[in-house]
Amino acid sequence: MTQIRIGHGYDAHRFAEPGDNRPLVLGGITVPHDRGLLAHSDGDALIHALCDAILGALALGDIGRHFPDTDAAFKNIDSANLLSHVVQLMQDKGWSVINADMTILAQAPKMAPHIPAMRQRLAELLQVDVDAVNVKASTTEGMGFVGRREGLETHAVVLLSR
Repeated sequence: MTQIRIGHGYDAHRFAEPGDNRPLVLGGITVPHDRGLLAHSDGDALIHALCDAILGALALGDIGRHFPDTDAAFKNIDSANLLSHVVQLMQDKGWSVINADMTILAQAPKMAPHIPAMRQRLAELLQVDVDAVNVKASTTEGMGFVGRREGLETHAVVLLSR
């Protein structure tokens, strides 16, 4: 009998100050913008939410448990490496991704032109067909910290099977 599990992940990061020269990395790609995200790693909030969704479905805690921001080994790390590690944990337990659905909430920059590249990169990292990966984006109509352009937030849902 096939088993399935669902997991949800969330992440939010504050934007760095202009001139900090941090790239904006989301979904494993660099998105042109004047400000990156403050984080111990590269700040890829979309990958962080995806990691949490997979870890949640596996009942393995969260990204902070596996990659603590107190560990210098993860300072400025490419979050794609974190996702690859999480995917390996998933595979070691006999699970695979059926599909992943993610949402980026950001007032700026516009995400639509970058979504195809994000989907492709995330599909590669998840080792699934691009048709199993969805990324969408929205604004908050000027409300809250996202609307004030202080940062952005991301959500991810995954369905796993074994």
